[in-house]
Amino acid sequence: KTKYSKLIFRKSDTVPEELHQMVQESFLALREHNCFFQDLVRIKGKDFLTPVSRILIGNPGCTYKYLNTRLFTVPWPAESYDIKYCSPQIHDACKALMRLNDYLHTETVKALQGQNLFENKEIKDTTVIDRKQSFATLTEQESVSKDESSVCVSEDDRSQKNRTSYNLTLLNYMDPLQMLYLKQEPYFGMGNMAVSWHHDENLVERSAVAVYSYSCEDSSVQESNEQELKGRDPAVWHVGLKVAWDIETPGLAVPLHQGDIYLMLDDLNMTHQHCVLAGLSPRFSSTHRVADSSRGTLEYILGQCELALQNLQTDSDSMALSLKSLEAAVVKQVEEIHNEVEFEWLRQFWFQGKRYLKCTDWWLKPMAKLEEFWRKLEIMTSLVLSEVRKEQQIEEQRNETISCFLLLLKERQKLRKEWTAR
Repeated sequence: KTKYSKLIFRKSDTVPEELHQMVQESFLALREHNCFFQDLVRIKGKDFLTPVSRILIGNPGCTYKYLNTRLFTVPWPAESYDIKYCSPQIHDACKALMRLNDYLHTETVKALQGQNLFENKEIKDTTVIDRKQSFATLTEQESVSKDESSVCVSEDDRSQKNRTSYNLTLLNYMDPLQMLYLKQEPYFGMGNMAVSWHHDENLVERSAVAVYSYSCEDSSVQESNEQELKGRDPAVWHVGLKVAWDIETPGLAVPLHQGDIYLMLDDLNMTHQHCVLAGLSPRFSSTHRVADSSRGTLEYILGQCELALQNLQTDSDSMALSLKSLEAAVVKQVEEIHNEVEFEWLRQFWFQGKRYLKCTDWWLKPMAKLEEFWRKLEIMTSLVLSEVRKEQQIEEQRNETISCFLLLLKERQKLRKEWTAR
């Protein structure tokens, strides 16, 4: 109640049956169409394949980055977007997960409101009111506090909406019996881990995370009833939780059955770490997040390209290209965007993103557009090189431009070597 108060658990029987059916059918359809993929992630300069297979579904043009790997959403059927899916089943699956997303958003808002009411009641209970206070003073204070609270509520509502409006879901699938080796949970003896202790990355600060769990339980995998187990039942999947960088406070392992839901509210993802403890049967999960989209949307990167190209001009007679400015700050901004387009978007997409073509070709046009921008950025790099070679440049400005330009070129060369090696 004190250490894990922001973990909210919902049993499957609290979720509408129709939603269960739609979501579970969508998991199976995506597996049938081979839409789950192991990610190649980079940890401390080395590449590792994730034991869990994943697919990212969410708002069109949204991405999610973790462990130096950018995933690109298979877009769910949002209004005003023309999205072609490779099969009707994939369309229906994406639609069902959007429905689940809406449901989890509503449940998260309710849970947060419930927590706020509980906290306010506790504060109220511990507040002692001076009963001798005059009626007039009390009335005056009440009117002031009402005005203040109305301002706070509107700000809180806005903040709450930002922190609960899930923009994507990362779907996970794993069959533990297909895994040759699973790491043991190291601190509390919780058994096999499907996913090690971690915080979810790249999220809006203090945003909630909502998880729908579906383990394909059948008669061959029974819960152990033979004896009282000291720890958790190894046949059943669990979510593990612990206070971050603290192994003195007991960890928590909560069993997960078909259709159970749990919510990590407010700052729980920051103050605590969680892991997933493997059961015996295959399991799907849909983990809904508010991904930080400040630098992770298609709209953002296209805007950055437009900004960079403002420094490129075309002669109306000869059609020759030239740069408007050679100021160090302008050159630096353009070359940083150049690196961002190449290494955060184009190479990330063609390295792993093209596998999503099994679901939809939605990303192909945006990527073609980004490649077009990248070619122009390459021309701009050549133009900087030819300009700084000219003698008529003021030496101090020239040296400043060259030094910041060289740093970014060296970074580009290093990253190109790394990506070629990968």
